[in-house]
This record gives sequence, structure tokens and C-alpha cells, in this order.
Amino acid sequence: MDMQLTGNRALITGGSKGIGRGVAELLAQEGCHLHLAARTQADLETAKRELEQAYSVEVAIHPTDLSKSENCRALAKAADGIDILVNCAGAIRAGSIEMVDEQSWLEGWNLKLFGFINLTREIYPAMCRRGSGVIVNVIGNAGERPVANYISGSVANAGLIALTKALGAMSLDSGVRVVGVSPGQIATERLQRQQRIKAQQVLGDPDKWRDMLKDLPQGRPGTVDECASVVVFLASPRAGWVSGSVVTVDGGMHARA
Repeated sequence: MDMQLTGNRALITGGSKGIGRGVAELLAQEGCHLHLAARTQADLETAKRELEQAYSVEVAIHPTDLSKSENCRALAKAADGIDILVNCAGAIRAGSIEMVDEQSWLEGWNLKLFGFINLTREIYPAMCRRGSGVIVNVIGNAGERPVANYISGSVANAGLIALTKALGAMSLDSGVRVVGVSPGQIATERLQRQQRIKAQQVLGDPDKWRDMLKDLPQGRPGTVDECASVVVFLASPRAGWVSGSVVTVDGGMHARA
């Protein structure tokens, strides 16, 4: 299916690895020119080289720390006129209310919660003035299914779900769509690192990390491509009547619970 995205310009935060990199790959396949933002210059350079070699698209890279509001403003200016914003940067420390101290709450929220908010605050009004654009927030299903041992992430993700629904409820009146994707367990490098630690703690062998995921649907995490494909569809004109919605991508785990 042609996603009707050829020639569009997209900004993807967290675009050098994981789901963000998967989204970049699929958007490039669809003919989108890309802006990729992440903290690590070397990872961005690798992504730029590989994507430009594989597809006939332009890739601009922006090594930056989006936990700082001034960097969000600078990135929005550098990517002025984009058609698609994919907010995907950020990881929040796991732990219970007793385990996560104030500084850890602030560090996680400044990147994941306020990073999404501040970039949206810069880009959304410009899209509305132009009368077109799509914002896709890649959130995480702890916001729908909050858990006490991921308290900071659960609260932040719930806030991003509310942001997506509130803004997307009215945005189409200005020609802009705001949507979200709520991934469950996705097979990224970060997931593998986390599960290896758990496997060492529980089973005494980090190489048994896949055993920690056997209770998931089909006994596996989702793939990056399975999640990124939903993001790209929602960003495309094919989803032109979808706004203010958050799509859960977890194999049914949330509904099962």
C-alpha cells in the first residue's frame, strides 16, 4: 500500500536507535526526507549514512539533549516546515515510589514528558498556521496499564496520553492530526539489556533473558517493525480521519490483563 508520503519531511526524536530508528527506516522507504535527533553523534552519523545509502532521501542529523527546553526550541527552528513530528526520545528509570528519588523523576520527565511537550509546543502552532501536519507520540502502555514498580514512567506516560487525546480532539479543525502509539514490550537493544539484568537476578544466567518474556502473547516481544509500521500508517494520509487516539501495540497484553 502506498502511504502517500513521498516528499514529506519528518522529524524523529530518538531516531538513532530502537523504535525511532525503525520509524526512520520505514519513512525513508516511503520517500520521506528525515531529520533525526538523539544525544549521540556517532549513532546519528551511522543512521544517516545507512539510510542515505539505502534510499534516495535526505537525512539531517541533530545531536542534542531534548531534556533542555532551549534545545527543543533550537531543534524546532532547524527542522522548520516539517510535515511529521514523531516524538520518540526518552527512557524513564524503573522503580517503586520508595526507590526513585526526586532527581531521577526530574531527569526522566525532563526528557520523556517535557521533551515531548516542549517540542510539540514549538511545532504544533506552526502546523496549525500552515493548516497541515501530523504529530505522533510514541508513549508506552504503562500509561494505560500503570504499575507500581514503574511509577515514574507510568505517571509520565499517562500524562502523554492525556496530551495526545486533548490536543488531537481539536487539532483536525486546523488541519493537523495528533495521535499516539502505546507500545508494550518491543525487542529493542534496551529491552534486551533490561531482561538480561532480570535474568541474572532471577535465573542466575543473563543469556536466559528470553525466558523472562515467555508470558507475553506468542511468548515473545513485538518487533521494532511491527511497532514502527503502526507509527508510519498513523503519520500517513491513509489515517486521515484518526486524531486524538492512542493505538496500543502489545499483542493484546493490555486487554488480556
